[in-house]
Amino acid sequence: MSLRDQNISESHPKPLQACLGGIGIALSVHSLLVLNGSVLGVSGFVHRSFRGDKAAMFSIAGLTLGGIAIGMVSNVNTPEPRVTSSLLRTLLSGLLVGIGTKLANGCTSGHMMCGLSRFSIRSLVATAMFFAGAVPATHFAHGDVLGTPGPLDWSLGNQGRHFLGAALSLGALWFTYMCTPLKNGADDSSKLSVLRALASFLTSLAFAFSLRLSNMVDPHKVLAFLVFPFSSAFDPSLAFVAGSALPLSTLLYRYARVEQPRFGGQRNIPTSTKIDLRLVLGSLIFGMGWGIGGICPGPALVNFGHSLYAGAGFVENAAWLVSMVLGGLLVK
Repeated sequence: MSLRDQNISESHPKPLQACLGGIGIALSVHSLLVLNGSVLGVSGFVHRSFRGDKAAMFSIAGLTLGGIAIGMVSNVNTPEPRVTSSLLRTLLSGLLVGIGTKLANGCTSGHMMCGLSRFSIRSLVATAMFFAGAVPATHFAHGDVLGTPGPLDWSLGNQGRHFLGAALSLGALWFTYMCTPLKNGADDSSKLSVLRALASFLTSLAFAFSLRLSNMVDPHKVLAFLVFPFSSAFDPSLAFVAGSALPLSTLLYRYARVEQPRFGGQRNIPTSTKIDLRLVLGSLIFGMGWGIGGICPGPALVNFGHSLYAGAGFVENAAWLVSMVLGGLLVK
């Protein structure tokens, strides 16, 4: 079903939900960096999981099972995210996102959330190109049917369960770390392997709850943001997400990072400063796919997990993910 065929109801920007979700996103990103030395880049997880990367597979499992858990704890009266495009448009969106993220080596989570907090010029260029592609694509595909935003809603509503889910996921991870004695030796190596897998899973689980809390899994919210700055349909909710996530991520990276991951291994933080055609073109292509569908890899996996539980929207969510994977496979 296309947006043009739907009756779009009034959208209420929800700053409190968005800010709390942004905080959860920042804490998830920082936890994975400190414990495993890894960037929480969801498109990378998807692409690497098909090359047999076990850590990426645990991260994918955390996001997908997070969607299932969200379905289990959500109030039955909570409006659930729905795919806002026709199946053909959904396939095109996923394909472009897959191609773009493989070329640019990242998406909104890896470049915009993680990269900008490290003051990466490469991520800054990628983020600018995301919006350069997404804004025109959104206006072209959806700009005249997104409706108008209502007044700000500062309530938490029935999102408290998602906030609690994110807090419990990260709390369980850090409690495990504090209570697990780590020493040098062969036995410790196998223990660290388990802990690294647990960190990958639980940070993604918390990330999933945070995405739901911030409403970033709702394609309509995303599209209503991407029509900025001059459309009457503009909904600033996602600006509140970035406004809480990026400053906190930056402060944590600046003052609370560690040189060696707590669960062993090496820090796997991108250091390239190369600004080339591959980065620019890939970011533009990703932005176009994002603007067409209102979905990027993290929310797509969460929505897929939710559709497994709810029994609705499975075909559309699965189609988007399959087309994204195929898009990535087309790029060397």
